[in-house]
Amino acid sequence: MIIPHEQLDKDTLYNLIESYVLREGTDYGDVEYSMEAKVAQVKQQLHNGEAMLFFSELHESVTIISKGEFKALQSEVHSDSL
Repeated sequence: MIIPHEQLDKDTLYNLIESYVLREGTDYGDVEYSMEAKVAQVKQQLHNGEAMLFFSELHESVTIISKGEFKALQSEVHSDSL
């Protein structure tokens, strides 16, 4: 289930994004970015629709996924129901 990021308290959203950034350990290339910069990048991706907050009922957890990951999940669900 997709959770609209605009409906979350700003501190809750920040904490979710920070947890995601720390967990993902993304390689940003030669330039080292601060935590604030990484959080701002993810927040912008959420705002642009490139990423979304996803609640997994199976795992009872919230994570951030890309639009491509979401489409892949939808494809899996549709193919499993056939």
